[in-house]
Amino acid sequence: MSEKKKDIRALTKEQLRTFFEAQGDKAFRGTQVYEWLWQKAAHKFEDMTNISKQTRQMLEDNFVINHIKVDSMQQSNDGTIKNAVKLHDGLVVESVLIPTKNRTTACVSSQVGCSLDCRFCATARLKRMRNLNPDEIYDQVVVIDKESRLYHNMPLSNIVFMGMGEPLMNYNNVLKAIDKITSPEGLGMASKRITVSTSGVPKMIKKMADDEVKFNLAVSLHSAIDEVRTTIMPFNETFPLKDLKEALEYWYLKTQRRITYEYIVWKGVNDKPKDIEALVKFCKYVPCKVNLIEYNPIDDGEFQQASNEAIDNYIQGLERNRIVVNVRRSRGKDIDAACGQLANKA
Repeated sequence: MSEKKKDIRALTKEQLRTFFEAQGDKAFRGTQVYEWLWQKAAHKFEDMTNISKQTRQMLEDNFVINHIKVDSMQQSNDGTIKNAVKLHDGLVVESVLIPTKNRTTACVSSQVGCSLDCRFCATARLKRMRNLNPDEIYDQVVVIDKESRLYHNMPLSNIVFMGMGEPLMNYNNVLKAIDKITSPEGLGMASKRITVSTSGVPKMIKKMADDEVKFNLAVSLHSAIDEVRTTIMPFNETFPLKDLKEALEYWYLKTQRRITYEYIVWKGVNDKPKDIEALVKFCKYVPCKVNLIEYNPIDDGEFQQASNEAIDNYIQGLERNRIVVNVRRSRGKDIDAACGQLANKA
């Protein structure tokens, strides 16, 4: 019987209103249920206390609420929290709460596993099982907002799509989730507090610009030399830097919002003067800033953190050319919650 039940959160508000009218009830009942599902994040129909028992039973008979469950939660010494989130079909993704003094950031996943093959990333070693639904993405944010209030006494302030998966390979669902997150009928967060981080899918970056999205864009660049970038991120062969450059110029033309480049420096891979020169040149195409990210090794292989001297050379090279650069120290390393480490390890 249960397999015939529909996922109620796959319905729009209008579809819910129409459903209630078809049942001989009033359309506004659909609006009430919609509020319970999204604004109040109800897990069960019986929680919907302003709806009659009979109506709740009718919903129970026809629908399911496929809510995520936090399977395990780990806390780091620095206050970072990692959630292993179990989905309705038993698959697991990870999401992270990163606290600083004045704000908290949710790092959320968009796929189970990943569509791409970045060689330095633990998630890429997992098989891509499926895309997350909009409600599964939204639920991660709801959970982290509650944790932020409970453990850090403040509401969640920022969201980054930098967890498991390539968000632009699950474009429609990510956008639907962001619509819910920013809607007054959802979490009511401002779009400017949301950043979608992509490994660089040119066609989809252009589509985002055409769709006039209001959130921020970050690109995992890691090298501005095609041959080097392809050894780090093999899909660069399909989406080379000239195509990425053109897409980013188009993004800026349409949105007037500067881009953030995420950039890890590895020993012997991209730590030479020519790598810095290429990055400086790439940064001059469109207004941007660079986040140099501390690497978290996933094994003893070829990708190891570069020396402090190499990082300093990057900082000097960028600052000399008036490019804004920040160094992002790792958070949550002790619980494998840092950049590139999410891989569902127990």
